[in-house]
Amino acid sequence: MLTTPASPVVTYDKELRTLVADLTETMHDAPGAGLAAPQIGVSLRVFVWNVDDEVGHLINPSLDLSEELQEGDEGCLSFPGMLYETPRAFRAVAKGFNMHGEPIIVEGTELLARCLQHENDHLDGILFIDRLLKSDRKRAMKEIRNSEWFGVATESGAEPIIKVSPHAMNGLGL
Repeated sequence: MLTTPASPVVTYDKELRTLVADLTETMHDAPGAGLAAPQIGVSLRVFVWNVDDEVGHLINPSLDLSEELQEGDEGCLSFPGMLYETPRAFRAVAKGFNMHGEPIIVEGTELLARCLQHENDHLDGILFIDRLLKSDRKRAMKEIRNSEWFGVATESGAEPIIKVSPHAMNGLGL
């Protein structure tokens, strides 16, 4: 699911508000700076963030990025303990909707810009390791294969839990 583009949200209802609350709670418990719905098995274009004590969420986002770049370490809750220098735009303007279907615009630089890009990538099926230099990506893949969490679910015989959205999937669902 992490490498598959998520489907747009078409219904702004109680279930969507519950999803935003669940994402926010899971992000805080982890703790992390952001979390996208595909990371918890829900293939919808929704993510949350908590950067500099600003907690927010965005639904069906689109991004406008600056040409100016920043370098910095980046990690991901889907890859516990991994940090790699990842190039990102210095500034991002995200346009989308809140959980009530109202349009919102979020502008950020540095860490917030990095978070907006990272979480939006999840919605497009892109992982931060896909953005690494070839040599760093090779090291990251080796680190993943050698991690204690790699393959735990399949080795134990546990089937992954996949949640099917009640929203229209336009032929993209399971």
